[in-house]
Amino acid sequence: MSDKAILEINGEKHELPIIHGTENESAIDIKSLRSATNGVITIDPGYKNTGSCVSAITFLEGDKGILRYRGYSIEELAEKATFLEVAFLLIFGELPTQEQLYKFHNDIKAQSVVDEDVKKILDAFPKSAHPMGVLASLTSALTAFNPTSVNVNSEADMYNAIVKILAKFPVLAAWTLRKKQGLPLDYGDRSLGYVENVLKMMFKQPNEEFKLNPILVDALDKLLILHADHEQNCSTSTVRIVGSSHAGLFVSLAAGVSALWGPLHGGANQAVLEMLEAIKEDGGDTKKYMAKAKDKDDPFRLMGFGHRVYKNFDPRARIIKKAADEVLADLGVEDPILEIAKGLEKEALEDPYFVDRKLYPNVDFYSGIIYRAMGIPVEMFTVMFALGRLPGWIAQWREMRLNKEPIGRPRQIYIGATSREFKTINKR
Repeated sequence: MSDKAILEINGEKHELPIIHGTENESAIDIKSLRSATNGVITIDPGYKNTGSCVSAITFLEGDKGILRYRGYSIEELAEKATFLEVAFLLIFGELPTQEQLYKFHNDIKAQSVVDEDVKKILDAFPKSAHPMGVLASLTSALTAFNPTSVNVNSEADMYNAIVKILAKFPVLAAWTLRKKQGLPLDYGDRSLGYVENVLKMMFKQPNEEFKLNPILVDALDKLLILHADHEQNCSTSTVRIVGSSHAGLFVSLAAGVSALWGPLHGGANQAVLEMLEAIKEDGGDTKKYMAKAKDKDDPFRLMGFGHRVYKNFDPRARIIKKAADEVLADLGVEDPILEIAKGLEKEALEDPYFVDRKLYPNVDFYSGIIYRAMGIPVEMFTVMFALGRLPGWIAQWREMRLNKEPIGRPRQIYIGATSREFKTINKR
């Protein structure tokens, strides 16, 4: 394979280097294109064909349904690792030893208390506020309580900032739920594991003992692992480009939370449940809605099926489908919404229209079902997504800063008015 691409513009030929990744991906390096061609740029709305960086964190090959973190398959990590192990792997590059994991968890627990003044900020929000708006605001507010910028050249400073946000973010996420439900704010229990503590902080009732369900703990652990990173998606790219201005870690993460809020990104699992609710209100006929989904002239869209990147079965969906089945069986939930979901899933897996087009249920479809069964309100679904994605955002921010990447500054092609004279207001 040639290591150069030849681009001809107005009769002039320009050689552009080709770089290769470790998984045989190739990219034309165009960073010198504009200077070499006197101003010519490329245009790629949505950056679907443009690499913004080189990264050693996550490999994704949609056509083959492959997802790996630092070389480890998502299937193996979901089966054998804990979320905290995966967080360490993503951020620091290797799976932790027992000693490293013990220290990592203890350091996180030591930072898990949030300044009491943050509660005053939370109190200012009405109960009607969307949890993602609250979470983005509280995450950004952490900067005010930690005003010293992270010295990225100091491993100790970087580690302390990472531990601090991994400790406090779950508290903020749980508080957004408890605020919504009018429950007293809870700090959890330092004797519990990371994921166990998340469940306790969210669900402990003030007048009864909290009991952990191991099946729910395992399901949430897997969900967080599956969402921990996903290459250069919208929110991750946002974290990197905000951080490229040397904005701090916490405020860069707050920007990621805001990007994740959008219904085309993190809000997809919420959209699944809203669709299921709408089907229920219309009588719950799944066959009718599968027919509507196949009708090109019908505006109805089947949410939670297919994926922009995966052109095969979403590997995360294979894993979480099993967990969803286990959760529903263990809880014995009788919920018409979940019955409709199972009906849609069955039809999609058997209908040639969906099978031929590889429109399989994706991770958003199953995660919404699990969260619903666990008793998590639909408006909290994206908060749970953010909680899972946190280590990926941190890893990407850290990599970007350590690589000394330049400030993000996309170009544009201007299509507005050409030069014209200003007219005074009486002549307009």
